[in-house]
Amino acid sequence: MTQCFVMPVYIGCSGWSYADPVEKGGWVKVFYPNAQIKKLQYYSQFFSTAEMDATFYEKFYKYMTKETFVNMTKATPDNFQYSVKVPEIVTHDKRLDINREAMTHLEEFLDKISPLKISNKLGAVLIQLPPSFTVKEFRNTEEFLDRLPGGYDYAIEFRNPSWNTEGPWEMLKHYNIAAVMTDSPEQDKLKFLSDTIVTANHSFIRWHGRQVKPRYNYLYSKEELKPWAEKVKQISRETAVVRGYFNNHYGAKAVVNALEFKQMLGTVLSEKERAALQHARNYFSETSSQLTLDRSLRQ
Repeated sequence: MTQCFVMPVYIGCSGWSYADPVEKGGWVKVFYPNAQIKKLQYYSQFFSTAEMDATFYEKFYKYMTKETFVNMTKATPDNFQYSVKVPEIVTHDKRLDINREAMTHLEEFLDKISPLKISNKLGAVLIQLPPSFTVKEFRNTEEFLDRLPGGYDYAIEFRNPSWNTEGPWEMLKHYNIAAVMTDSPEQDKLKFLSDTIVTANHSFIRWHGRQVKPRYNYLYSKEELKPWAEKVKQISRETAVVRGYFNNHYGAKAVVNALEFKQMLGTVLSEKERAALQHARNYFSETSSQLTLDRSLRQ
């Protein structure tokens, strides 16, 4: 693969361990040949980065150890990067409040994922705030950011419209923290996060899809992604690295859009990548045709 940018642009998906068949939202048949295949190793043949969201959920995170992340480093090529989401106890339970040990939990998390950093496979550390977290909690946020351990690429995702003001961007610039740019359903009222926002020497983008129900079950058209391709090209000239992840994971739609987006940025896909993309396109085309036929027969 050849990349036409001076600065690195990493494009991948939010998660990779979707073992269900596509009918249940998984990636088997569309991307993974079967449910038994080693998914991370297979995924890393097509993408040089992945966003790990499982660390956010306590029901998964509590079973993870340093060995979990050691094994992840061994399963992927040397140039692979993981961007990892901060556990929900930090952002949703403690709400970044350092007086409620939010920083203690973050430091424990950073220690647990340290094998990624040691092996140079740690991308960004994603701090995703809950939708109920408003700009009224600005002081908590600033105190938390002021205590963050150095040496990491942090990115913070606001999910409440109240953050659409100048103060947050200036704060993030002060601490060299990337404001996460997002593409999400119109009902979320987060259109301002689709603007080009550069607050650090690195950038972070998440594409959530534009459908509310079922959420993340959305396939972007190339026309919808063209403006984003132009934004990424611009951002890549302003920051040292751009990381972007497609979170429209339902039924492997993220895989299709991520591969298409790499092409739109000027990446020459390998034969294997082109074959995977064509296979997925064919699947969705056939499924769409069948749904149209079924609707017509019911009328």
